[in-house]
Amino acid sequence: MPGDRVLEPREVPLGGVRGLSVHRTLPHRDLPTVGAWCFVDHFGPTREPMTVLPHPHTGLQTVTWPLAGDIRHRDNLGSDVVLKPGELNLMTSGAGVSHSEFSSETTLMHGIQLWVALPDDARHGPAGFEHHPDLPRTGGDGWSAIVLVGELDGAASPATTYSPLVGAELTVRPDVTATVPLRGDFEHAVLAVDGPVRVGGQDLDHRQMQYLAPGRDTVELEVARDSTVLLIGGEPFQESIVMWWNFIGRTHEDIAEAREDWEAGSDRFGQVAGHDGQVIPAPPLPGVRLRPRHRRD
Repeated sequence: MPGDRVLEPREVPLGGVRGLSVHRTLPHRDLPTVGAWCFVDHFGPTREPMTVLPHPHTGLQTVTWPLAGDIRHRDNLGSDVVLKPGELNLMTSGAGVSHSEFSSETTLMHGIQLWVALPDDARHGPAGFEHHPDLPRTGGDGWSAIVLVGELDGAASPATTYSPLVGAELTVRPDVTATVPLRGDFEHAVLAVDGPVRVGGQDLDHRQMQYLAPGRDTVELEVARDSTVLLIGGEPFQESIVMWWNFIGRTHEDIAEAREDWEAGSDRFGQVAGHDGQVIPAPPLPGVRLRPRHRRD
């Protein structure tokens, strides 16, 4: 279909306090968002730990989905939760939030972290945190799904959303073409999580993402062995956003103000208990004015 494309992952060495590298497919130079999804990091499988000291966010929701290993989440709202595979953490930054993430004692880490851009009428609101240990499931011939966010095939997640979205982990079985229902007014993307997959006739290598333009009611998935893929989608996000470091705003000034507040220890971001005041400092702003990201169709 016109507009479809394969998004290549790029390895991002987070190193330092994280001691972890990820494969990032979104944002892409040609595609800043899929629906309101604006960030996709796939980490592992790896034996490197996740050690992320307190850091801030604005203008977004974080979605954390572990496939192996446990992650301890703490934030300035007082949340302290150990996230396990099959469970979802969703944090809404509103005007400002801070949190830390550390892997528990484990031999293997594997998972996906995503951001959702908040629309303008929600990005100045209060921060919030949700932990969902039980999520709805659905499926059909050759596939099954856990619905993380939004609704798929009549199964609706309890996770809070601020724009029309879907996010689901799909398990696809071999020897049959799996036909997964989609919303025709949504754009979608499929991430090959643990091996190659054929998406709507397009061969996708491990870690690649296939973007699917609006106008589809279904997508066909084919695999050679039992495979996991991530499906995300939503109504095309119409607002221009400025993304820098851990902040999403609408202007350069939004980002500069958030950075200044974080560096000043403002009450806007509070404090995360248990780290003896250690935080991740903000990097310096670039020497040029930050501008919104635009897709190139």
